[in-house]
Amino acid sequence: MVLGIDSSAITAGCALYDGRKIVAEQFLNTRHTHSETLLPMIENMLKNAEVTLSDITRIAVTNGPGSFTGLRISISCVKGMAFGAKIPVCAVSSLEAIAYNFIGLDGIICACMDARLSQVYNALFRSENGVITRLCDDRAIKLSELSDELSKINGRLIFAGDGAELAYDFTERKYELAPLVLRYQRGSGVCLAAENKPEIDPAALMPSYLRLSQAEREKLNKLQEGNV
Repeated sequence: MVLGIDSSAITAGCALYDGRKIVAEQFLNTRHTHSETLLPMIENMLKNAEVTLSDITRIAVTNGPGSFTGLRISISCVKGMAFGAKIPVCAVSSLEAIAYNFIGLDGIICACMDARLSQVYNALFRSENGVITRLCDDRAIKLSELSDELSKINGRLIFAGDGAELAYDFTERKYELAPLVLRYQRGSGVCLAAENKPEIDPAALMPSYLRLSQAEREKLNKLQEGNV
């Protein structure tokens, strides 16, 4: 039984997967503070599914890219559960979790998360015959650069993620915007993406931010300007 958890963006979700089907799932898109909602949501789902932590054989969590605060919350939550119950964990890309919403639909999935500063966190995946294949590494990319790259792609392309509308509005309208029900990373996508991921020690679980935080960028700029 795999417990999948995500709070890497404006949404938060969790799911249970028994290797054959999604047993239970909860999802919030309310902009409430994840530190207040994530653990109660997980506990409520486990209770309703009549599952305890002793039934969980693996915990999968998105480790980035995404919100610095959101990633720290979910990873801290997972470490606490995993250490206490001695459950192995695995890390899943937030962008890959988005792509796994599209198993059964063929096309290129352009997973985008709002990185601000006219950038998105992005990766491209091919969904074909029930298989998701990664086409590039996770990256922080300018919208203009992404638009240029996508203009060379022919065939069906679907924008997904909380940055999907940003990228969609910036590119040619020949592409598709994923429906809301499929757009965001969910616990079920985390579970499915984790199937072939290696297990790691909970202590080794760390966020993957892809770029410096705003505070770190401001400090670096001051250092470069000779003001510190």
